[in-house]
Amino acid sequence: MFVTLLLLWLCICFIILQLKSRRPKNFPPGPPVLPILGNLLHLNLENPLKDFERLHKSYGNVYSLFIGPNPAVVINGLKAMKEAIVIKASDFSGRPHDSFVSNVTQRKGVILADYGSVWRDHRRFALMTLRNFGLGKKSMEDRIHDEVQYTIKTLETSIGKILSPQVMFHNAASNIICQVLFGKRYEYDDETIKTIVQCFIEITKIANGPWAMLYDSLHIIRNLPLPFRNAFKNYETCENIVKHMVNEFRKTRVPGEPRHFVDCYLDELEKGGGQETLFSEEQLVGTCLDLYIAGTDTTSNTLLTSFLYLMNHPHIQERCQQEIDLVLEGKDRPSFEDRNNMPYMQAVIHEVQRISNTVPLSVFHCTTRDTELMGYSIPTGTMIIQNLASVLMEEGQWKFPHEFNPENFLNEKGEFVKPEAFMPFSAGPRMCLGEGLARMELFLIMVTLLKKFKFIWPEDAGEPDFTPVFGITMSPKPYPMKVQLRSEQRPMALDED
Repeated sequence: MFVTLLLLWLCICFIILQLKSRRPKNFPPGPPVLPILGNLLHLNLENPLKDFERLHKSYGNVYSLFIGPNPAVVINGLKAMKEAIVIKASDFSGRPHDSFVSNVTQRKGVILADYGSVWRDHRRFALMTLRNFGLGKKSMEDRIHDEVQYTIKTLETSIGKILSPQVMFHNAASNIICQVLFGKRYEYDDETIKTIVQCFIEITKIANGPWAMLYDSLHIIRNLPLPFRNAFKNYETCENIVKHMVNEFRKTRVPGEPRHFVDCYLDELEKGGGQETLFSEEQLVGTCLDLYIAGTDTTSNTLLTSFLYLMNHPHIQERCQQEIDLVLEGKDRPSFEDRNNMPYMQAVIHEVQRISNTVPLSVFHCTTRDTELMGYSIPTGTMIIQNLASVLMEEGQWKFPHEFNPENFLNEKGEFVKPEAFMPFSAGPRMCLGEGLARMELFLIMVTLLKKFKFIWPEDAGEPDFTPVFGITMSPKPYPMKVQLRSEQRPMALDED
């Protein structure tokens, strides 16, 4: 009997040892790993950011975790981040295969595409098309200004009342990217756009929660009818909507006279002359969905964060308005070039982006070959997680790393400066596609609204809660806002009282 129990115990120990994930030689350190589960019990699956920071303090700027049986390396701090995603960019620019998000999207489009020819050509095409978007008669600035007029109308009807700005800013960002992609804006109650928005809300909710983590960790549950299956259905719904749009545009387009991004892509498809090419209708649909979600959530959440802070720092809001009045005297509306004469406004916008940390873990990377990072050996195919908060709030990189203060972006002369550690869109070849559009939107929308309105925190709203809601993109908790029209005033110097 004793021998039988001993043999059973030895068998169990052997199985556990076989199941236990082991760190390769010279792999970054990290917490102890459990069989099957890896380090899941070390993380709050609803919001792991505090756990990432705790482990950062314990194990240093480069440490490892196991998501189930799969190893991942978490990068912290400017020095390690630069080495990985800038200096050794080609080694660290892959995308993990067989993860929840990559399987939902089937890696179509440009954001989750493998680091190779398809990704390179689509990224180049998308950047060129966005940059040159003087398509037809309207420039990108005109499109943004047109949409801001709808935001102004919403605010004008709310003068003296309390409103919630969440839907207003989301709709503005959504319609700007829709004009770029599809050449039209949608009324805020349009069923098509409401369906896409709702589908993406549900996808991101699942992707941010425990079900996605369990999907990545326990492969045996993937075919079960569990809540993560809804994400696959929702993504398919969005694909079908865009496919229908593409088919409608194909009927009315004039080759060589593009009206929007889809027409540009269809022109590119025709250049192939039916021969095999890296461009395809499937890639078009995936790229449209990539650009839509990237161009909507990040901008709308940054705008929400901006006005939350400006209402609760009225002296900063007032100084922005003094600068706007001074620079825009006699002009009906701002242009993007005006940013060069508004150092304080520039500093405020960048400080909002820094403090909001809208995409806290960026999009996960993976290594494309065996490589090294900060002296550690990282095998091919290892998942790479960027903890951007560790850079955006790194001690020694910022004057005021843990508080909202535009002085982080101003030198002693009051001139705008951008520290190297400013990377809210990540950095390197995989940095956010929509950075240029987002910068233009944030400047033009904020300056236009601050020129016309004063934004006030309602007296009976209590203390503001600046704690964001965790997600693929971070968003402020819903909050109230009061709006007043600004009285006409002469421009005054920024140092006047």
